[in-house]
Amino acid sequence: MAASPSKAAHKAGAGHGFPWPAAGVAVIIALAMAGTGLLLAAFNAPVRQPPQPVSAAAPTASAVADVNRAKAKPATGLARSVPIEVTIPSIGLETRIMTLGLNDDGSVQVPPRSKANFAGWYQRGASPGEIGNAVLVGHVDTAKMGPAAFYNLGLLGPGDTVEITRKDGKVVEFTVDGTQSYPKDEFPSGLVYGPADRAQLRLVTCGGTWSEETAYPNNIVVFATQTDVTS
Repeated sequence: MAASPSKAAHKAGAGHGFPWPAAGVAVIIALAMAGTGLLLAAFNAPVRQPPQPVSAAAPTASAVADVNRAKAKPATGLARSVPIEVTIPSIGLETRIMTLGLNDDGSVQVPPRSKANFAGWYQRGASPGEIGNAVLVGHVDTAKMGPAAFYNLGLLGPGDTVEITRKDGKVVEFTVDGTQSYPKDEFPSGLVYGPADRAQLRLVTCGGTWSEETAYPNNIVVFATQTDVTS
C-alpha cells in the first residue's frame, strides 16, 4: 500500500509543520509496515495478537513532554554515528540494525521480510545519541517466520532500558518513558519524527489484533530518553 507524502501525512495526523523532512514523511510506519512490511493477508495467516502495552504504560503527548523536561540536560549530544545493534534485556532482544530511508513513493522503508529479525534505523532522523528523535522500526511478525524482531515491544514499560551500539564503538543507553498503541489514523507524528531538545529514541512496530480486513490496525510506539553512554 503506497501513498504520497501529503496523503500519508494527512492519514497519520501530521501537518504540524516540522522543521525537517520527517513532516512529509509521516507516511510512516502506519502505511509502510501495514502495506509492504507484513503482508499477512496475502498469506492468509491465522489471526494473532502480539503483546500490547498496558494502559498504565501509555504516555500522552503532554506526559512524555513532562518526562523529557524533568530529565533535561544541556543539549550537547554525541556526534553522528550509524547504529549497528540494539539490545533490550527485559524482552531478551539482541539484533542487528540496518539503515533505512524512503521508498520511491515517499513512504518509510522497513526491513525486508527476509530480514524480519533485524531492526531498521530511519537515517533521515537523528542517530542514537544525537540531539533529536532517533527512530527504529521493526516487524512484529511475518506469515512465514512468525514472531519477528519487535514482537514483544508492547511489553516494555517505564524504567526498562534499551541499549544501542554505534559504529563508533559507543553504547548509548535509553530508559523507557512509556509505551502506547495508536490507531494508525491517529499516529503521533510530532512525538515520533518531530524535534527534540535532547537525545531521544522511538521504537515503532505494528499492533492491535490482525485481521484480513485491516491487517494490524495500530502502531505501537516506545518513547525513551538517553540516560547513559559508555565506550
